Amino acid sequence: MLPVLDQPAPARSLARADVADRDWSSWRWQLRNMITSGDELARVLDLAPAERDGLAASAHLFRVGITPYYASLMDPADPSCPVRMQAIPRAAELDIRDEELRDPLGEDHHHPAPCVIHKYPDRALFLVVDRCAIYCRHCNRRRLVGGDAPPSASDVDAGLAYLARTPRIRDVLISGGDPLLMTTEKLAGIVGRIRAIPHIETIRIGTRIPVVCPMRIDDELCRALRAHAPLFINTHFNHAKELTPEARAACERLIDHGIPVGNQTVLLRGINSSTRSLRALFRGLLRARVRPYYLFQGDTVIGTDHLRTPVDAAIELYGSLRGWMSGMCIPHLVIDAPGGGGKLPIGPDYIVERHPDRVVVRTYRGELVDYPEPRERDCTVPYDRVYFAGQPADDDREGSAEAAPPL
Repeated sequence: MLPVLDQPAPARSLARADVADRDWSSWRWQLRNMITSGDELARVLDLAPAERDGLAASAHLFRVGITPYYASLMDPADPSCPVRMQAIPRAAELDIRDEELRDPLGEDHHHPAPCVIHKYPDRALFLVVDRCAIYCRHCNRRRLVGGDAPPSASDVDAGLAYLARTPRIRDVLISGGDPLLMTTEKLAGIVGRIRAIPHIETIRIGTRIPVVCPMRIDDELCRALRAHAPLFINTHFNHAKELTPEARAACERLIDHGIPVGNQTVLLRGINSSTRSLRALFRGLLRARVRPYYLFQGDTVIGTDHLRTPVDAAIELYGSLRGWMSGMCIPHLVIDAPGGGGKLPIGPDYIVERHPDRVVVRTYRGELVDYPEPRERDCTVPYDRVYFAGQPADDDREGSAEAAPPL
């Protein structure tokens, strides 16, 4: 009798219907079973030729990684699905323009210590992990995430030492990668060490976990973060299709534990670049008690030209929101200036004429209205000299020769 040869194990389906509820609802299972190849994706949806070409080239572009949960939100038959377009590479990523940059925000020039980006005077970015639960095709930090050299314990210690000896820093944004991929104990330990620095007033965490792996937002995590208030979460919904019951519940769990949640959306051509898409997203966020915070123009990062929206189109879209929706639904429309210039607000020009005694403004309906200027022009606040007596001016709060270099 011939020996029986070992046969490859049959490919395991990661479709929602084929996974036990206990596994599906485990964030650790979701991360262990991230979809990273075209073959795995082809088992849950019909790949378009441009997607197949993009997946074949992804090893030379930017890695692929999608939680089964996020993949379950994809329309299996339509490649224009906004979830697919954010997560699956397209052949267009191979078309790289000369003006596209590896480091579009100039962060590498504001890197005074390991893990620290100190670009703005009073706040710093603290990068504690290099992995994500999804590798977004519009990622502006793709040079730093998904590699093989995560920040070491000594890197984190050196970054914390810089934060501690730089008293002009009042606000720290913990990012990466996605900090919520860390164990609760490890993340809480880092947050606690930052909270122990006397001059740091607020802590923020940037994460896409509520969108792509909402089961990670459990009571244990929320309690651990709540202990270090004031602490804020900034998350990243780009389309109303992502606002599932699970995602809304994750956001509301944070909020119910006293952790405010804001959202930063990237304006992506063909994904959310319509009035209907943006209105549905921002209204849906507000219903989940999540405050729309920023609407970003896409950064000029390598391989993303096909996803960027023209500035004139962005301003026109923004004009279709302001006045037509509750002001609480309206984020700031900004360009993060290439090279490290920082976030710059853009939008429709509502001031049509300026005169010594009045300005002429255009309403959201297009009507012209006079706004009379006051006769007095002196805007000093006399009580400042009393209330702030003995305190240094904000722009004098240097505190260290190692303060961030000027832009």
